[in-house]
Amino acid sequence: QVQLVESGGGFVQPGESLRLRCVSDGVSRHYGFGWFRQAPGKEREGISCFSSMEGATYYLESLKGRFSTFNDGDQNYLYLQMNNLMPEDSGVYYCAIGSSCSQENIQSVTSWGQGTLVTVAS
Repeated sequence: QVQLVESGGGFVQPGESLRLRCVSDGVSRHYGFGWFRQAPGKEREGISCFSSMEGATYYLESLKGRFSTFNDGDQNYLYLQMNNLMPEDSGVYYCAIGSSCSQENIQSVTSWGQGTLVTVAS
């Protein structure tokens, strides 16, 4: 089972940016790798998924333009760049890896990160 470790959460004010990082100890040949978040009192939602087979990244529609998911050329790293953060972006952010993507949702998740807290407030 792949181990995932996240970092980069914290407290920011509205309008600021954060970059989260997820490090894997080894991905398989075909995978979906991305991010979920869970706001207080809400269900967990998928926010992005990178498909290794398609070479494409899918995003939750409402976050397009503010959030981006990328790696730095090393497939074991995945970043979530979050710009113009809003209080409603607060929550625990998880990276995860699975078999593939169904739009922004990772399918058949096999590993989760431990979660990193993002708080956006004045």
